[in-house]
Amino acid sequence: MSSAVQKRRPQTAQQFVLEELRRAITSGELRPGGQIRQDALAARFEVSRVPLREALKALEAEGLVVHHIHRGYFVAELSLDDLEEIYRIRELLETEAVRMAVRRMPEGTVGTLERIQREVERAADDGDVPGMAAANRLFHFTLIEASGMPRLVRLIATLWDSTDAYRSLYYTEDPHRKQAVREHRAVISALRHGDEEATVRWLDEHRAHAVAALREVLDLENRMPEGAARA
Repeated sequence: MSSAVQKRRPQTAQQFVLEELRRAITSGELRPGGQIRQDALAARFEVSRVPLREALKALEAEGLVVHHIHRGYFVAELSLDDLEEIYRIRELLETEAVRMAVRRMPEGTVGTLERIQREVERAADDGDVPGMAAANRLFHFTLIEASGMPRLVRLIATLWDSTDAYRSLYYTEDPHRKQAVREHRAVISALRHGDEEATVRWLDEHRAHAVAALREVLDLENRMPEGAARA
């Protein structure tokens, strides 16, 4: 294992595996519905099966993986109904957080969002899906955390965790990346003007476009022959 990877390792093997598995799932490297092959992952991470099993149990508790008796662990899948419900709850909670953030707007927040947006746009131009997903999340949570409501932020983060893999699917397509860039720019413009309603409206559109695109992705996979969707 490279020295760079060793330096990044958290304190325990279980924490290391947990972090790497979560990253692989949320980045879309391990796709929804895909089987988690423990022997291959143990070899890849250079750990025994024990920390791997413990990490999988933790991810199961978070809802990112599911365990089927006699079959093993799989990356959790969401139905379209699940996805739409999660995005609806996000809309309700994030609207409250964003309204409070606009009213408080700690000094330097807009400048920070502009710097993050440059990374969003770099990743979008390069077709760097994991990079864009990470920068996009940082963009949104920088704004949400400006609300000064940490419990609300934690609830929203849980909802994001459950759909990160699907968000990466959304960013696979160039038109979707470009649309997200335009919507982020509009949010920043609204924030510069202190326009609470416009900020909320643009974020509502941002979520709605993602749901519409993901609805098409899920519908397509549901219509594909058995096994073809995971090829």
